[in-house]
Amino acid sequence: MLYSSAADWHAAPRKSVLVFGMSGLGKTHMSNLLRASGTWFHYSIDYRIGTRYMGEYIADNAKAEAMKVPFLRDLLMSDSIYIGSNITFDNLSPVATYLGKPGSAAKGGMPMADYQRRQQQFQQAEIAALHDTAHFVQRAETLYGYPNFICDTGGSICEWVDPDNPNDLLLTELSKHCLMIWIKGDAAHTAELVRRFDRAPKPMAYQPAFLAEVWQTYLDENQCTEAEVDPDDFIRFTYAKALAHRQPRYEAMARWGITVTADEVSALATPQDFDALVTRRL
Repeated sequence: MLYSSAADWHAAPRKSVLVFGMSGLGKTHMSNLLRASGTWFHYSIDYRIGTRYMGEYIADNAKAEAMKVPFLRDLLMSDSIYIGSNITFDNLSPVATYLGKPGSAAKGGMPMADYQRRQQQFQQAEIAALHDTAHFVQRAETLYGYPNFICDTGGSICEWVDPDNPNDLLLTELSKHCLMIWIKGDAAHTAELVRRFDRAPKPMAYQPAFLAEVWQTYLDENQCTEAEVDPDDFIRFTYAKALAHRQPRYEAMARWGITVTADEVSALATPQDFDALVTRRL
């Protein structure tokens, strides 16, 4: 680990951490708290994906929809209007909207082949954004003068690494520059995440083999064709399975750093609280 003890952590002139875990357990709360102090640079992987690596895909998708409207088509073709996404740390909806959901077009779905293509684009984008972490660690200090750094990762980071491999390229690189921190939830948190997702299902990124398996299971259990799939029903069906799929992967990744609980993170009120929490865990 970057900091092998509490003494190392306290002695470090600059603090650098990476936080991971399921979306909804406190990564953004922790990042916003530290950023608001004015001494922490917040590097959001999802923001980097949406602005640097998938911005053109997102904009072109919006333009394709606009081109279906004669009035907007004429304005676009004459360069009279501009269409782009307004992604912020607090609004990453353009990324989720682009990922979409597979199933019936009448219910807002897309063909599975298109969905898989966009999933692959996201996978490549997330891996690239994670590899950019070292660059932003240096940039935060040399360009902006921030003494501390936090990398706020997406929930799907565990899909692209092999935590049981001590030579995993991505984890080796990330742990060299940041203290890895897993936010662990309990059964009650998981149940709440499922309830929250059921009320407002959102697109997610999945490991290709997992997606193919759960898609076939859904088709078999519901005796339906691709064109008959209800997109929201499918991703609700998939979400709980994804949580179970990811839990052991997060646990294995935790061996590369430290573990804190979602309750401990939700109780953080100041950067000093965060510093004390890391100290206890080290």
